[in-house]
Amino acid sequence: MDDELNVEIPDKLLFLFGNHRFKVAHGGRGSGKSHSFATALLIQAYSQPLRVLCAREIQKSIRESVKRLLDDKIQSLGLGTFFTSTETEIKGNNGSLFVFAGLANHTVESIKSYEGIDRVFIEEGQTISKKSLDVLIPTIRKEGSEIWIAFNPELDTDEVWKRFVENKPDFCKTVEVNWSDNPWFPQTLEQERTHCKATNPADYEWIWEGKCKPAVDGAIYADEISKAQTSGRVCNVPYDPLLKVHVVFDLGWNDSMAIILCQKVRSELRVIEYIEDDHKTLDYYSAMLRNKVMNFGKVFLPHDGATRDFKTGKSSQELMQKMGWQVDIIPQIGIENGIKAARMSFGQVYFDKNGSERLINCLKRYRRQINNQTLEPGAPLHDEYSHGADVFRYMCVAADSMTNDQWKTIQYSNNGIV
Repeated sequence: MDDELNVEIPDKLLFLFGNHRFKVAHGGRGSGKSHSFATALLIQAYSQPLRVLCAREIQKSIRESVKRLLDDKIQSLGLGTFFTSTETEIKGNNGSLFVFAGLANHTVESIKSYEGIDRVFIEEGQTISKKSLDVLIPTIRKEGSEIWIAFNPELDTDEVWKRFVENKPDFCKTVEVNWSDNPWFPQTLEQERTHCKATNPADYEWIWEGKCKPAVDGAIYADEISKAQTSGRVCNVPYDPLLKVHVVFDLGWNDSMAIILCQKVRSELRVIEYIEDDHKTLDYYSAMLRNKVMNFGKVFLPHDGATRDFKTGKSSQELMQKMGWQVDIIPQIGIENGIKAARMSFGQVYFDKNGSERLINCLKRYRRQINNQTLEPGAPLHDEYSHGADVFRYMCVAADSMTNDQWKTIQYSNNGIV
């Protein structure tokens, strides 16, 4: 490191100059994460030729990237004569190059152009999807290459949290760094911090101390899922062979097919597994369920399960019955009444922490549409998380129809009922 450079990096972030395949820093506001990452990258690119990819999950324009931060750091470090900043990239006199990209729209093929990258800097890592990481990481394979991730945690179900905090690999250096670790924490932010602590204690731990939220802002089931976690109802929920396993569907093809496997004893609902997939037929799911060799009860389908498909002339209910399942159609009571029913049942639901991880994430992220003009909440948002929330709602509505009675066994073959 050049002693003449004006460098301010908290001690906790000096590991950025060490040798680690993954370098990850998480924490709250004012910790100096992004500024320290930018400073360390510029110093390394000044010391040796490096190709650096600065990435986000979604980047619609260069203004959404960290380019402005890097440009400012170049000036504060006195490196304006060494680095040349154009509209879309930053070049060093020694051949170093900084490029900027969003990861969400990349495929395995399109991201191959980054194979020669030496450093990846991912900002706002909490937004990075599993798909993006699965595509990016194998591509960055140059000898000595590194992937740097800075993020303010949102949910403990976020991919970066699970991958680099809860299940950190040996070749990853992960640190938590907060405002209290930053010797240059400004007085302006200190005033904001103390005001937030006094007036908004519910969000203070997340904003300033880097703790995970129980759910996203405006989540419909925020209180309910938080209570489920704090009361220990997200735990190991084993399959009980003496109880019937009921199967609840939210039907989908292009959209996700969401399935809950649950058991009921007295007033308790036990979610033992959650399944989500798309572009699979009902016979695929039926075979998959049969292979689990469980003590199955009823299959519950939403109201459209009774509607005949114009191509086949048969309904989902008829198809599942032909494959040997006893099928009930869940009463159609409307989304808002269904949400009320789910809230009323939430306190009796136990979630298997491994088999229901995706479902829990959906419930934490299920929120309403917000009117851009009035900022008033509207109907629930239809997105990748709504399918899990929908099938959870169906389960709660159907709960009263779930019993552990023994029904007449229907024999079936590949050709249908025998």
